[in-house]
Amino acid sequence: MFDLSISEIAIIAIIAVVVIGPKELPRALATAGKWMSKARGVMANFRTGLDAMVREAELQEMEKKWASENDRIMSEYPALPDDGAAEEPRMEPLDGPPTDASDATDGGPDLPPAGDAKP
Repeated sequence: MFDLSISEIAIIAIIAVVVIGPKELPRALATAGKWMSKARGVMANFRTGLDAMVREAELQEMEKKWASENDRIMSEYPALPDDGAAEEPRMEPLDGPPTDASDATDGGPDLPPAGDAKP
């Protein structure tokens, strides 16, 4: 990331030991680590928000393309005029067994009388 060589890191470490002192150096490194962690978290949140904005902009652009394509198709293939000339499809009854007029009056199937039952 910063492209530091071993010699540059060694010089920074020597200066840190001299300036901060060997007793305070671990606490200073821990504090620096916490700050770096917070900075990475802020950058991750920023990157996530930026990606969401880009994704939303792309979706809006695609919606515009789809709307223009839909308008083109609708103008190329207009709807049929609704003048009543086109009839709605009707359901036709299927050919079934012939119906008797007696079946329609009593509402039930033909059953033998109760007294005709064989033992």
